[in-house]
Amino acid sequence: MPTPAKLPELFGSLVFNEETMKERLSSASYGAWKKCITDGTSLDISTANEIAEAMKQWAVEKGATHYTHWFQPMTGVTAEKHDSFITPMGGGKIMMEFSGKELVRGESDASSFPSGGLRATFEARGYTAWDPTSFAFIKEGSLCIPTIFCSYSGEALDKKTPLLRSMDEVSRQAIRLLRLFGDTETKRVIPQVGPEQEYFLIDKDLYNRREDLRMCGRTLFGAKPPRGQELDDHYYGAIRPRVAAYMKDLDETLWALGVLSKTKHNEVAPAQHEMAPIFSDANTACDQNQLAMEMMKKVADRHNLVCLLHEKPFAGVNGSGKHDNWSLGTDTGRNLFKPGSTPRQNARFLLFLAAFIKGVDDYQDFLRTTVAFPGNDHRLGAQEAPPAVISIFLGDELTAVVESIIQDTEFKAAGKRNLKIGVDVLPAIRQDNTDRNRTSPMAFTGNKFEFRMLGSSQSISGPNIALNTIMAEELKQFADELEGSTNFQEDLQRLIKKTFTEHQRIIFNGNGYDDAWLAEAQRRGLSNLKSAADALPAYIAPKNVELFVKHGIYTKEEIQARFEIHVENYRNILVIEATTMVDMIRHQILPAVSRYSADLCSRANAKAAAGVSHRYESDTAQVISALTDALMDACGALEEDLRAMPADPQEAMNFCHNVLTGHMAEARAAADQLEEHTASEYWPFPVYADLMFSV
Repeated sequence: MPTPAKLPELFGSLVFNEETMKERLSSASYGAWKKCITDGTSLDISTANEIAEAMKQWAVEKGATHYTHWFQPMTGVTAEKHDSFITPMGGGKIMMEFSGKELVRGESDASSFPSGGLRATFEARGYTAWDPTSFAFIKEGSLCIPTIFCSYSGEALDKKTPLLRSMDEVSRQAIRLLRLFGDTETKRVIPQVGPEQEYFLIDKDLYNRREDLRMCGRTLFGAKPPRGQELDDHYYGAIRPRVAAYMKDLDETLWALGVLSKTKHNEVAPAQHEMAPIFSDANTACDQNQLAMEMMKKVADRHNLVCLLHEKPFAGVNGSGKHDNWSLGTDTGRNLFKPGSTPRQNARFLLFLAAFIKGVDDYQDFLRTTVAFPGNDHRLGAQEAPPAVISIFLGDELTAVVESIIQDTEFKAAGKRNLKIGVDVLPAIRQDNTDRNRTSPMAFTGNKFEFRMLGSSQSISGPNIALNTIMAEELKQFADELEGSTNFQEDLQRLIKKTFTEHQRIIFNGNGYDDAWLAEAQRRGLSNLKSAADALPAYIAPKNVELFVKHGIYTKEEIQARFEIHVENYRNILVIEATTMVDMIRHQILPAVSRYSADLCSRANAKAAAGVSHRYESDTAQVISALTDALMDACGALEEDLRAMPADPQEAMNFCHNVLTGHMAEARAAADQLEEHTASEYWPFPVYADLMFSV
């Protein structure tokens, strides 16, 4: 157990980071690596060999015996194939060896991962290639080398490659504008990301008794417990000892892996919690969030717990999201979304703000697709999750700035105001220039935008690829216009005013849950893609395909492949859930309620023979009998749906959404009512009250 004084030694101790590289590499190789990072130059084989040898020696000293190219295929999770360092020497001897070639490139089966048609079964060859911008680390005795993953013919088969492309592109376009403002120092603009991670913890023994949790990651059945989150006592409440022990272990595990785990607390729902890291560049943030999700589950197992990352493990209480805090920073340390002391006069800030507002408005449908999958359908639009309508929250002061520009009126800054809190012994609290809006999908929070629609289980790569690329497009348009200007200040003001005027419809500071807002959003012409099935076709809308192809983020074939993967994944998840429901109904629920009903009837007959009232037994048996029939009918409908599933993936997706989910809801309603009327000793698996209050 490390003491606080030892935490600096613990942090990053399992990471082959820059400090370690500087210690273990020659100055020439270290300089070549730094130049590769800053300028994008390639490494020669001799430098790669030296880095590989240093990596191997360091890893072996830390107890590693294997290495793996750690990559992020389009499954949404990570993948790894482990090779040992051992090399035969003859005479039954071995040596530990790792070459630059093995560091830089590996090979993996490219047909067994989702490829959306880019790879056929017989086209199996794929390559992994070292990403030198992301540090290697040790996990469970293996040196993990972050890599990209591509096919034999060069198509990107992963989530890292397009993310790196999008980071390069937004930097390139942002630099063009910064040069117009006289900035000659900045060499790179870096998307900065801080992903908050929500999750549930439940007892492992109870989890193992729920087939739906094991197969689907969420409960498919479950009546409302006597108590949920009504008392508002769990949010920020005192952390229970078992959870505190888990969080401490998780922190130390992540710190050793270089993950800046900063914040931990109870979330709103019973058994729900949150971990938030400090900001880092988008590539590192994506890598580390994947690593954090993996460690959350593994650390939970050590404590006889299970970490649930599904967006809606339990109906009726808050689901889990992953708030993606996104901004742009320069390599000289400036945040391009940080307003100056007088935002009205801060032309650079206003131009980047205008680009973001225009981009979100122009590509609101695509942003919605980046969070479109079945788990999020249960979450969006309820219990602190934003609605499916994309809008931007700016806060009153910044909105007033925008309106003054649109109307060409003077803006009088109210300045920082003190909030009077009515307790004399407390100091005054300075008020930020924006409040926070939990119902907004895209909220400005002072120096960044918080994209609140992400689901807790998903990779953050997709949404950040979209944000980077959309921003790159708008910055490019602005740069194209302003680079030819003969009166920069005048044309800049005209451009900012024009952009705010044409795209003010996307700005909304009110209650996103209000039905009046949905009607207003429709009047404004904003899209409202309520489900994943509604949203996913926007993935391949011509304007969206053109955007990503033009900027070199995806080829047309790569974006088509990703669309097909999402569609197939939607269908597969719903089929797995429906099949699990049928299995639980047939083999667990129906036999259990049948036994209970038979016992009730037996007791009723015995009481009737004795001349004793048997109202409870008879009435309950009648209710259970009717509900059992309803559950039988719903189960039969599910089985028929599964037999009738269309072969075409898009037709299957629409069938699942339009038909299958309705029958799933009917089956759940009948089963949940049966749970309410069945004696607890007969019910075949743990109920909500046990699961949510077990830790």
